[in-house]
Amino acid sequence: MIIVLEHNAGESEKQDLKAFLKEKGFRVREIVGEEEIILGAVGIAHIDLREVEVLPGVARVIPITKPYKLASREFKKEDTVVQVGPIKIGGQRIVVIAGPCAVESREQIIEAAKCVKESGAVILRGGAFKPRTSPYSFQGLGEKGLKFLKEASEVTGMPIISEIVSIEHLDMFKEYVDILQIGARNMQNFELLKKVGAMGKPVLLKRGPAATINDLLMSAEYLLANGDDSVILCERGIRTFETYTRNTLDLSAIPVVKKLSHLPILVDPSHGTGLREKVSSMALAAIAAGADGLIVEVHPEPDKALSDGPQSLYPEQLEKLMRDIEALAPVLSKEVYKLPGYGDDLRMVSIKGSAGSRAAAGRTVSAKAVSGREAKSPGLYKEEPAPLRIGFQGERGAFSERAIYSYFQQDKEPVPFVSFKNIFDALLQNKIDYGVIPIENSLAGSIHQNYDLLLRYPDIKIAGEKKIRIVHSLIGLPDAEIKDIRKVYSHPQGLAQCLKFLEKHSEWEQVPYYDTAGAVEFIAREGQKGNAAIAGREAADVYKMKVLKEGVETNPKNYTRFFIIAMEGKDKINSPDRASFVLSTLDKPGALYLTLKILAESHLNMKKLESRPFPGKPWEYMFYIDVEIPEDQEVFYRSVDEIKKNTDYFRILGIYKS
Repeated sequence: MIIVLEHNAGESEKQDLKAFLKEKGFRVREIVGEEEIILGAVGIAHIDLREVEVLPGVARVIPITKPYKLASREFKKEDTVVQVGPIKIGGQRIVVIAGPCAVESREQIIEAAKCVKESGAVILRGGAFKPRTSPYSFQGLGEKGLKFLKEASEVTGMPIISEIVSIEHLDMFKEYVDILQIGARNMQNFELLKKVGAMGKPVLLKRGPAATINDLLMSAEYLLANGDDSVILCERGIRTFETYTRNTLDLSAIPVVKKLSHLPILVDPSHGTGLREKVSSMALAAIAAGADGLIVEVHPEPDKALSDGPQSLYPEQLEKLMRDIEALAPVLSKEVYKLPGYGDDLRMVSIKGSAGSRAAAGRTVSAKAVSGREAKSPGLYKEEPAPLRIGFQGERGAFSERAIYSYFQQDKEPVPFVSFKNIFDALLQNKIDYGVIPIENSLAGSIHQNYDLLLRYPDIKIAGEKKIRIVHSLIGLPDAEIKDIRKVYSHPQGLAQCLKFLEKHSEWEQVPYYDTAGAVEFIAREGQKGNAAIAGREAADVYKMKVLKEGVETNPKNYTRFFIIAMEGKDKINSPDRASFVLSTLDKPGALYLTLKILAESHLNMKKLESRPFPGKPWEYMFYIDVEIPEDQEVFYRSVDEIKKNTDYFRILGIYKS
């Protein structure tokens, strides 16, 4: 059964409830969701549900009807996201696992690892123990193969996955492997499942060649029931009467599993087809069907492979497949997961804002460079806590930096980035603690790019907000006067917000720049008396420039609203009073009206409603809504439950204090 706790349930009530259930013979699992905390009680014990419903802290009790209890969507409504090092499998990202079927030599697996990482895959696969149909086929290198895999992992920074075939190898795999794979032949090896489940490591469970979806979920239940919360399912094809392909890849299993279970599901198109030329097309079809990722066989020289060469991709084929997946992902409102440091996804500007800061843009930097200090163990900072690292877009002196100093009271270290996306990436990579992004200006409207980024990065939540007044100044060189100015640099919004002032000087050339404070840094570096910038007074102070005229904005009631963003888990606060969420309505008349009606009937004060095109889906729209949370938070959570019934897509972006 599922026990949903009241939102104000105390820790003592929760512990008493757990003790009661265990005394009755149940195994109890706690699930903390976005909107509610539930306890799952499973076992062969029988109890009258009313005995539980009357206990303190219990909101409601729901029986689980499926034979697979812990794997059921009834047990957990939200999708499970499995963490493997820095990588999360499930949710809104697509994860690609790649590598050879078998580890053949140290040189082969290291070369393969470099190839797959360069292509954009994030986890390395390779078999050290190979269960083969023929006893005369290559059986793998055993522990030596695991050692080679581990070395390849250390060289590339990629987590590794390998198949375990025997209980005798448990200790060995625990030492070397990040994800244990249960192969198709062992899907119903229940003793192996029990032991692997008790290890607590992430497990990839492949569907057997003659297994039903129910069989697969029941096998997953063995892992979950023995303590493993990190289970990943894998569809790899089933045995049918068709002989042209190695197996029949059952892509219909993906939406079925998604409906029945909260567990993430990957697809193995290599074993599903057995034919190299079919792998890429079926991989893309799997992503389109809703798979959370792929596990693909790739070999530096497939023609010389000791195992499964005909179904292994060449490295260049994987590269093309990854590009195709990246093109497909936005249509599905997803993003392809990449390892930290891949490409130029984390670009930073100089923290000091020196003349060389633009040259620094485009470089990937280490955590040491970002934080400005050597990495130390947490214990070394107990007496003197390190300053919070807070990312913002632009150069030193930007309005976003002012928002940082206005919002955060403790020691802080502003960290400038070239783009808003860089801030999100840095949060994912744990290079900063928080980010500050502008979301709305009282004159120019919403910053849609940042709304779209909040949608693309489901692990990042709104943790707070700050509104500051924007006062623009005309800034020039220390010896400049207004009569000397010929060109004015600023962000396009900065220029637009000062249009009335600029129209009085039609002889000036208006030059758009990527950032207001960056424009001040630019004119300081160029040193030309005829250049000026529009930015805040703080930027003039940072770069030792002169304020030629203050308050040049057209409308003095010019305010920007900033969101404080953080990784999920760091966004929790006491007594939140605001929630932001995004939804898409069902395709039927009055769908949006029904949603707004729920808010009105619940007396929830809506502060904002805005529509945006659904990324990758022409003529379909999403709605961003902000509401006030009343003192009785239960009213809000009940409304959310009702809204979900009338929507096609719903996600809370943040619950915070305004």
